[in-house]
Amino acid sequence: MPNSHTIAGAVIAHAGRVLLIRRASPAGALQWTFPSGKLDPGESAADAAAREAREEAGVSVAPLVVLGSRVHPATSWRVVYVACRLLSGTAHAASPREVAEVAWVPPTGLAEYVPGGVYPPVQAWLDAQTG
Repeated sequence: MPNSHTIAGAVIAHAGRVLLIRRASPAGALQWTFPSGKLDPGESAADAAAREAREEAGVSVAPLVVLGSRVHPATSWRVVYVACRLLSGTAHAASPREVAEVAWVPPTGLAEYVPGGVYPPVQAWLDAQTG
């Protein structure tokens, strides 16, 4: 039976890099991800992405636009990717139970962190922001 979770992912580009977190408990092969988590009842993907960025990485962001959604190939969860602008804060593992570490990665280096590559609409947005 497919998993019915809907996940919001915060795609945060800043100063030519993108924020990734390493999960304390990986979801299968997925260790490094965008700050992300389940939508609460009645919560929009944009609001959830901003909340997860704050809870997991300790940064305040402004949601800009939904970049797209898909059923994630590693987890079978529906993921909605939300482009966000960094407002304030220094990224750190704000929830050590969930997050082992954070990294600001150049978009050209994402393949080292994300096996199989990043969802194409997300990669295209990142390339446009940092190119």
